[in-house]
Amino acid sequence: MKPQIIPDVKTLIVIPCLNEARTIDDLLLKFSSTLNHPQDRIIVADGGSTDGTRDIVASFSKQDARVILLANPKRIQSAGINLAIEMFGADYDYLIRIDAHGDYPDDYCTRLIEDAVKTGADSVVVAMDTVGHGTFQKATAIAQNSKLGNGGSKHREGAKGHWIDHGHHALMRIAAFTKVGGYDESFSHNEDAELDYRLRKAGFRIWMTDKTRMTYYPRSNVRPLFKQYLAYGRGRAKNLLKHRSLPKLRQMIPLAVMPVAVFALLGIFHWAAVIPLCLWIAACLGYGLWMAIAQKNSHGPLAAFAAMVMHFAWSTGFWLELFGSLGTPAPVAEKAVS
Repeated sequence: MKPQIIPDVKTLIVIPCLNEARTIDDLLLKFSSTLNHPQDRIIVADGGSTDGTRDIVASFSKQDARVILLANPKRIQSAGINLAIEMFGADYDYLIRIDAHGDYPDDYCTRLIEDAVKTGADSVVVAMDTVGHGTFQKATAIAQNSKLGNGGSKHREGAKGHWIDHGHHALMRIAAFTKVGGYDESFSHNEDAELDYRLRKAGFRIWMTDKTRMTYYPRSNVRPLFKQYLAYGRGRAKNLLKHRSLPKLRQMIPLAVMPVAVFALLGIFHWAAVIPLCLWIAACLGYGLWMAIAQKNSHGPLAAFAAMVMHFAWSTGFWLELFGSLGTPAPVAEKAVS
């Protein structure tokens, strides 16, 4: 069923991607069939794919001129979206950001626009359902959907529609995006939270919708999961340093993991130094065992291990970024662009 048209609202859908040949065609088919306005466009900001992604998009655009392939020489997502808005955004009301690692309901864009119009929000963010296929990916998804892995993050768990400080980026008023200067391209990760900080500071409002949500597919083995959360930790530290703010309570607990692991090395001198590390390991494994028994989820113990990888990587990235910044001036927040 074709979604209902919302009059006089023009939307630019931007898909930043790099080597997404497995998913990009399905995404283009989905969103090209649900565009709200005749002038709506889908911009695929490609960071130099070598797996055939560019050929797929180019072929699709020959059949549907509303789909545009845009080269993103800086490669990272924040730069790709900034470039798309710089080149095409002037004639549009809203930006909808699509993650090539995700899946979306057919009425995703319609629900976002409806909520933006109804609430007057400058940004509409969504909750995520994390789903896996292989054994480790399923366990990682379970970890990311649990409080052990997400710390009670609203954009992971979802809630009734409400105003919020930060969430997973979905829709944004282009006037608000350009007013605060877009994404900070020095951030390869956590660029969404950094932009949300500037949006709120400039007086713009962020709405967590309960009308739709997305499905996210996590990393499928340990190494890329560790690298991803290492980068997340670095991004969070960089964000806090830039804006001279403090981490939230739910972030301060996993922050302690790397220091606790380092402190445990003193166990060669006294066994008590190992106790904090053992308590963290026991808490994680205990939670995994509880999921296996109480929730009858056989992936519970492996989910606990995945959560431990995420905790340790995130904490390590945070402290590496923090220590690496010592002796250098803190980054200065950009001034809003008129």
